[in-house]
Amino acid sequence: MSHHTISMQDVQYTYPDHTQALQGASFLITHGESVALIGGNGAGKSTLLSLLVGIVFPTAGAVTIGGMELTHKTATEIRHRIGMVFQNPDDQLFMPTVFDDVAFGPLNMGFSQEQTKQLVNEALATVGAAHLSLRSSHRLSIGEKRAVSIASVLAMTPDILLMDEPTSGLDPWSRRQLIGLLLKFGHTKIIATHDLDFAMDVCQRTLVLQNGRVGADGPTHEILRNAELLASCRLEPPLRLQSN
Repeated sequence: MSHHTISMQDVQYTYPDHTQALQGASFLITHGESVALIGGNGAGKSTLLSLLVGIVFPTAGAVTIGGMELTHKTATEIRHRIGMVFQNPDDQLFMPTVFDDVAFGPLNMGFSQEQTKQLVNEALATVGAAHLSLRSSHRLSIGEKRAVSIASVLAMTPDILLMDEPTSGLDPWSRRQLIGLLLKFGHTKIIATHDLDFAMDVCQRTLVLQNGRVGADGPTHEILRNAELLASCRLEPPLRLQSN
Protein backbone atom coordinates (compact mmCIF):
# COMPACT_ATOMS: atom_id res chain seq x y z
CA MET A 1 0.00 0.00 0.00
CA SER A 2 2.41 2.65 -1.20
CA HIS A 3 -0.24 5.38 -0.83
CA HIS A 4 0.33 5.18 2.93
CA THR A 5 4.09 5.84 2.77
CA ILE A 6 5.78 9.11 3.73
CA SER A 7 9.33 10.21 3.05
CA MET A 8 11.50 13.26 3.41
CA GLN A 9 14.80 13.45 1.58
CA ASP A 10 17.27 16.08 2.79
CA VAL A 11 14.44 18.57 3.39
CA GLN A 12 15.32 22.11 4.33
CA TYR A 13 12.92 24.89 5.24
CA THR A 14 13.68 28.53 5.95
CA TYR A 15 11.06 30.98 7.17
CA PRO A 16 10.68 34.39 5.49
CA ASP A 17 12.57 35.97 8.41
CA HIS A 18 15.54 33.69 7.49
CA THR A 19 15.07 31.37 10.49
CA GLN A 20 16.11 27.90 9.37
CA ALA A 21 13.65 25.38 10.81
CA LEU A 22 14.84 22.23 9.02
CA GLN A 23 18.37 21.70 7.79
CA GLY A 24 18.35 18.37 5.96
CA ALA A 25 15.67 16.15 7.52
CA SER A 26 15.37 12.65 6.03
CA PHE A 27 13.24 9.61 6.92
CA LEU A 28 10.95 6.95 5.44
CA ILE A 29 7.71 5.82 7.11
CA THR A 30 5.87 2.81 5.69
CA HIS A 31 2.26 1.64 5.75
CA GLY A 32 0.68 1.24 9.16
CA GLU A 33 3.53 2.64 11.24
CA SER A 34 2.69 4.74 14.29
CA VAL A 35 5.54 7.20 14.75
CA ALA A 36 6.16 9.75 17.51
CA LEU A 37 7.94 12.97 16.57
CA ILE A 38 9.75 14.49 19.54
CA GLY A 39 12.26 17.25 20.19
CA GLY A 40 12.75 20.35 22.25
CA ASN A 41 10.76 23.54 21.82
CA GLY A 42 11.60 25.09 18.47
CA ALA A 43 13.01 21.85 17.06
CA GLY A 44 10.76 22.09 14.01
CA LYS A 45 8.08 19.50 14.77
CA SER A 46 5.10 21.63 13.72
CA THR A 47 6.99 22.86 10.67
CA LEU A 48 7.70 19.28 9.63
CA LEU A 49 4.00 18.38 9.87
CA SER A 50 3.08 21.49 7.88
CA LEU A 51 5.51 20.41 5.16
CA LEU A 52 3.94 16.95 4.96
CA VAL A 53 0.47 18.33 4.32
CA GLY A 54 1.53 21.14 1.99
CA ILE A 55 0.78 24.10 4.21
CA VAL A 56 4.32 25.17 3.42
CA PHE A 57 6.77 23.75 0.87
CA PRO A 58 10.46 22.83 1.22
CA THR A 59 13.18 25.37 0.53
CA ALA A 60 15.22 22.39 -0.69
CA GLY A 61 14.86 18.61 -0.75
CA ALA A 62 11.79 16.48 -1.45
CA VAL A 63 8.64 15.42 0.42
CA THR A 64 7.00 12.32 -1.06
CA ILE A 65 3.61 10.91 -0.07
CA GLY A 66 2.62 7.54 -1.47
CA GLY A 67 5.28 7.74 -4.15
CA MET A 68 4.14 11.19 -5.31
CA GLU A 69 6.34 14.20 -4.70
CA LEU A 70 4.52 17.02 -2.94
CA THR A 71 4.46 20.14 -5.10
CA HIS A 72 2.05 23.00 -5.64
CA LYS A 73 0.51 20.96 -8.49
CA THR A 74 0.08 17.74 -6.50
CA ALA A 75 -0.82 19.27 -3.13
CA THR A 76 -4.61 19.03 -3.55
CA GLU A 77 -4.51 15.33 -4.44
CA ILE A 78 -2.10 14.54 -1.64
CA ARG A 79 -4.17 16.43 0.93
CA HIS A 80 -7.04 14.05 0.21
CA ARG A 81 -4.86 11.24 1.59
CA ILE A 82 -3.78 13.02 4.77
CA GLY A 83 -5.72 14.15 7.81
CA MET A 84 -4.11 16.80 10.00
CA VAL A 85 -5.23 17.45 13.58
CA PHE A 86 -3.83 20.81 14.68
CA GLN A 87 -2.55 21.60 18.17
CA ASN A 88 -5.34 24.13 18.76
CA PRO A 89 -8.79 22.66 17.95
CA ASP A 90 -10.15 26.17 17.35
CA ASP A 91 -8.00 26.29 14.20
CA GLN A 92 -10.27 23.56 12.75
CA LEU A 93 -13.69 24.39 14.19
CA PHE A 94 -15.44 27.33 12.55
CA MET A 95 -18.94 26.20 11.50
CA PRO A 96 -22.19 26.87 13.43
CA THR A 97 -22.55 23.31 14.81
CA VAL A 98 -20.42 20.24 15.46
CA PHE A 99 -22.22 18.37 12.66
CA ASP A 100 -21.42 21.18 10.22
CA ASP A 101 -17.76 21.21 11.25
CA VAL A 102 -17.37 17.45 10.71
CA ALA A 103 -19.35 17.57 7.45
CA PHE A 104 -17.27 20.38 5.96
CA GLY A 105 -14.43 18.16 4.74
CA PRO A 106 -16.48 15.36 3.13
CA LEU A 107 -18.76 17.85 1.38
CA ASN A 108 -15.77 19.68 -0.08
CA MET A 109 -14.33 16.35 -1.23
CA GLY A 110 -17.48 15.73 -3.29
CA PHE A 111 -19.37 13.27 -1.10
CA SER A 112 -23.16 13.42 -1.39
CA GLN A 113 -25.33 14.74 1.43
CA GLU A 114 -26.35 11.19 2.36
CA GLN A 115 -22.79 9.88 2.26
CA THR A 116 -21.61 12.85 4.30
CA LYS A 117 -24.28 12.30 6.94
CA GLN A 118 -23.16 8.69 7.34
CA LEU A 119 -19.46 9.66 7.52
CA VAL A 120 -20.19 12.36 10.11
CA ASN A 121 -22.27 10.06 12.29
CA GLU A 122 -19.64 7.31 12.14
CA ALA A 123 -16.78 9.71 12.92
CA LEU A 124 -18.57 11.31 15.87
CA ALA A 125 -19.50 7.86 17.23
CA THR A 126 -15.89 6.74 16.91
CA VAL A 127 -14.65 9.57 19.14
CA GLY A 128 -17.59 9.30 21.55
CA ALA A 129 -19.07 12.65 20.54
CA ALA A 130 -22.33 11.68 18.80
CA HIS A 131 -24.30 13.48 21.51
CA LEU A 132 -22.60 16.76 20.59
CA SER A 133 -23.81 16.81 16.98
CA LEU A 134 -26.13 19.82 17.29
CA ARG A 135 -24.01 21.76 19.78
CA SER A 136 -22.01 24.86 18.92
CA SER A 137 -18.35 23.85 18.56
CA HIS A 138 -17.21 26.99 20.37
CA ARG A 139 -19.18 26.13 23.51
CA LEU A 140 -17.43 22.82 24.10
CA SER A 141 -14.74 21.90 26.62
CA ILE A 142 -11.17 21.48 25.36
CA GLY A 143 -11.55 17.69 25.49
CA GLU A 144 -14.80 17.84 23.52
CA LYS A 145 -13.24 20.19 20.98
CA ARG A 146 -10.29 17.82 20.59
CA ALA A 147 -12.65 14.90 19.96
CA VAL A 148 -14.63 16.87 17.37
CA SER A 149 -11.48 18.06 15.60
CA ILE A 150 -10.35 14.44 15.31
CA ALA A 151 -13.80 13.43 14.04
CA SER A 152 -13.60 16.18 11.39
CA VAL A 153 -10.43 14.50 10.11
CA LEU A 154 -11.67 10.90 10.37
CA ALA A 155 -14.79 11.81 8.37
CA MET A 156 -12.54 12.46 5.36
CA THR A 157 -11.31 8.82 5.55
CA PRO A 158 -7.59 9.68 5.42
CA ASP A 159 -4.88 7.12 4.69
CA ILE A 160 -2.43 9.02 6.90
CA LEU A 161 -3.08 10.82 10.18
CA LEU A 162 -0.89 13.69 11.41
CA MET A 163 -1.37 15.08 14.93
CA ASP A 164 0.28 18.04 16.64
CA GLU A 165 0.37 17.79 20.46
CA PRO A 166 -2.96 15.91 20.63
CA THR A 167 -2.99 15.51 24.44
CA SER A 168 -2.48 19.22 25.14
CA GLY A 169 -5.21 20.39 27.52
CA LEU A 170 -6.86 16.98 27.89
CA ASP A 171 -8.01 15.64 31.25
CA PRO A 172 -6.96 12.06 32.18
CA TRP A 173 -10.24 10.50 31.00
CA SER A 174 -10.11 12.24 27.61
CA ARG A 175 -6.46 11.28 27.25
CA ARG A 176 -7.26 7.61 27.85
CA GLN A 177 -10.08 7.81 25.30
CA LEU A 178 -7.68 9.27 22.73
CA ILE A 179 -5.14 6.51 23.35
CA GLY A 180 -7.82 3.87 22.78
CA LEU A 181 -8.95 5.57 19.59
CA LEU A 182 -5.45 5.80 18.13
CA LEU A 183 -4.66 2.18 18.97
CA LYS A 184 -7.66 1.20 16.82
CA PHE A 185 -6.69 3.46 13.89
CA GLY A 186 -4.72 1.07 11.71
CA HIS A 187 -3.34 3.50 9.15
CA THR A 188 -0.08 5.43 9.18
CA LYS A 189 0.27 7.99 11.98
CA ILE A 190 2.81 10.68 12.83
CA ILE A 191 2.25 12.31 16.21
CA ALA A 192 4.28 15.32 17.36
CA THR A 193 4.22 15.36 21.14
CA HIS A 194 5.95 16.38 24.35
CA ASP A 195 3.87 13.76 26.21
CA LEU A 196 6.41 10.93 26.19
CA ASP A 197 4.22 8.56 28.23
CA PHE A 198 1.58 9.01 25.53
CA ALA A 199 4.20 8.29 22.86
CA MET A 200 5.05 5.02 24.63
CA ASP A 201 1.38 4.04 24.62
CA VAL A 202 0.59 4.65 20.96
CA CYS A 203 3.82 4.74 18.92
CA GLN A 204 6.16 1.86 18.15
CA ARG A 205 8.76 4.12 16.54
CA THR A 206 10.14 7.54 17.46
CA LEU A 207 11.96 10.21 15.46
CA VAL A 208 13.98 12.79 17.38
CA LEU A 209 14.43 16.20 15.77
CA GLN A 210 17.72 17.89 16.64
CA ASN A 211 19.27 20.90 14.97
CA GLY A 212 16.85 20.72 12.05
CA ARG A 213 17.62 17.07 11.31
CA VAL A 214 16.47 13.63 12.44
CA GLY A 215 19.07 13.06 15.14
CA ALA A 216 17.76 9.66 16.21
CA ASP A 217 15.28 7.14 14.82
CA GLY A 218 14.35 3.84 16.43
CA PRO A 219 11.96 1.80 18.55
CA THR A 220 10.14 4.04 21.02
CA HIS A 221 11.04 1.91 24.04
CA GLU A 222 14.74 2.31 23.19
CA ILE A 223 14.69 6.02 22.32
CA LEU A 224 12.77 6.99 25.46
CA ARG A 225 15.12 5.03 27.71
CA ASN A 226 18.09 7.01 26.40
CA ALA A 227 18.33 9.66 29.13
CA GLU A 228 21.39 11.30 27.57
CA LEU A 229 19.63 11.69 24.22
CA LEU A 230 16.51 13.14 25.85
CA ALA A 231 18.55 15.53 27.96
CA SER A 232 20.26 16.85 24.83
CA CYS A 233 16.75 17.84 23.63
CA ARG A 234 15.77 19.32 27.01
CA LEU A 235 13.26 16.50 27.50
CA GLU A 236 12.58 14.39 30.58
CA PRO A 237 12.10 10.59 30.39
CA PRO A 238 8.50 9.34 30.58
CA LEU A 239 7.18 9.39 34.14
CA ARG A 240 6.91 5.60 34.20
CA LEU A 241 10.65 5.35 33.53
CA GLN A 242 11.75 7.91 36.13
CA SER A 243 13.11 6.51 39.38
CA ASN A 244 11.71 7.87 42.61
